[in-house]
Amino acid sequence: MFQRTVFNEDHEMFRDQVRRFVATEIVPNHAQWEKEGRVSRDAWLKAGESGLLCAAIPEEYGGVGADFLFSMVVMEELARVGAMGPGFSLHSDIVAPYLLHYGAESVKSEWLPRMARGEVIGAIAMTEPGAGSDVQGIKTTAMRDGDDYVINGQKVFITNGGNCDLLVLACKTDPTLGAKGTSLIVVPADTPGFRKGNQLLEKIGWKAQDTAELFFDDCRVPAANLLGEEGRGFYYLMEQLPQERLLQCVRSVANLEGALEWTIEHVTGRKAFGKTIADFQNTRFKLAEIKAEATMLRVFVDKCLEMHMAGDLDAVDAAMGKMLTSEMLCNRLDDLLQLHGGYGYMWEYAIARAWADARVGRIAGGTGEIMREIIGRSVLGGQK
Repeated sequence: MFQRTVFNEDHEMFRDQVRRFVATEIVPNHAQWEKEGRVSRDAWLKAGESGLLCAAIPEEYGGVGADFLFSMVVMEELARVGAMGPGFSLHSDIVAPYLLHYGAESVKSEWLPRMARGEVIGAIAMTEPGAGSDVQGIKTTAMRDGDDYVINGQKVFITNGGNCDLLVLACKTDPTLGAKGTSLIVVPADTPGFRKGNQLLEKIGWKAQDTAELFFDDCRVPAANLLGEEGRGFYYLMEQLPQERLLQCVRSVANLEGALEWTIEHVTGRKAFGKTIADFQNTRFKLAEIKAEATMLRVFVDKCLEMHMAGDLDAVDAAMGKMLTSEMLCNRLDDLLQLHGGYGYMWEYAIARAWADARVGRIAGGTGEIMREIIGRSVLGGQK
């Protein structure tokens, strides 16, 4: 009924390549990565060799020079099989664009080609123990000292934090100015004074994702590592947030579609009371509801992708998408898990892992409550 039109033939040819890569290099290893708490370096290097990283980065900086939709193909294919461990999208579609858009030529030429090859893994460090969705409340400081910045502070819940070789750090270069005192600085992970937490953070889901605490104790980096202008960091973050939230929309819908496929396979093969689970009217009704909602979300998110490619997706659009997709994914995965019966509660089943993985979507990148605040202000035209 609804044919997707956002991707062209080149995107779909690339999808075939990505799907083969995911089937051979990701799926067979993901369970082991969940036990270890991180994706292997070898997988990152192979992803770089296969052109899965930094697809939208220009060729002069080591990327493929393709459009943003090629990166979305990678995200969809990982989400379709429930592989939440590889932080490829954050690396390619959040960290790399900050360097490309705001970094000095020396920063771009040094780091982007290595990121595209998978030799360097990128992370972005915003969240702190006392500042989550409220980015203005960060306390980490970077004070100018001659030709350097001296950084002190702490970050928490940092995706790719355990493996990272490079950070985009949100910090205060002037703690007296609030948002206007926020800057973004590139910090190599081998910089003296920077250290990662002794253990990776143990989470409900995303167990193959190397989420970590990061610490800065008189960590000194060159002033040339500043991204853009000093004091403009908060505005750069706001400029990039719609794309970050769109990534979560794309992941959520693809994950829901994948989970629906797993469940259909299960209920058509599993028997109870002399017939398959699919033979019960309740099962058919529930699957019908989820199929309809997944289709509705798919059409909405594809429209958001089209708007983003045209430069028309704003913060309110992205907030609506993130709120709806993350919450509907959680609700419907709960229904799909129920249709698996006791097997749905077993970690070896993809539906159990997806159910646990999905919960962070309502928190990361701005909570559902923050999304409602953004949308509500728009609805009321700025009125309180």
